[in-house]
Amino acid sequence: MKRLGGMLAALFAIAMLAMPSIATAAEHKLVLQISDNDAGKMNTVMNVAANVSRLYSQKGDEIDIKVVAFNAGLHMLRPDTSPVAERIANFAASMPNVHFQACNNTREAMAKKSGKDVPIFEFAEVVPAGVVSIIELSENGYTIVRP
Repeated sequence: MKRLGGMLAALFAIAMLAMPSIATAAEHKLVLQISDNDAGKMNTVMNVAANVSRLYSQKGDEIDIKVVAFNAGLHMLRPDTSPVAERIANFAASMPNVHFQACNNTREAMAKKSGKDVPIFEFAEVVPAGVVSIIELSENGYTIVRP
C-alpha cells in the first residue's frame, strides 16, 4: 500500500509540473472573420472585439483577438477604401490585445484588377492567405466567430 501511495505522489508531482503549460493554455483566443465590404459588419466585428476584451479584463483573464480580413472584407484594412477608416485606426491604437490580419491573396487580386498597389493600414499584418491563417489559428486553440 505504501508503494501505491508513493506512486500516486510521484504522479501528482509530475502533474503539478505540467500545470504551468495548462495554465498558459487557458488563455482565451478568438478569431473574428470579416469577408464582406459592409460597414455595419465591420463595426460589429470591432464591437464584439471590444466587448469580449472588456469582459475578460473585468474577470482578470487575458484574451488574444485576431481579426482576419479577406475577400471583400479586406476593405476594412485599406486606408483608401475602408468605410470605417477613422474608427479602426483609433481602435487599433487603443486595443493592444486585438491584432488585424490582411489576406495577401485578396490584396494581390485587388491590385491586379485595379492595376495599382493596394495599401494596407500599418497596424495590420499581411498574411499569405486569410483562410489558411484562420485554419492554423483554429488548430492552435482559437475560437472562430463570424459576427
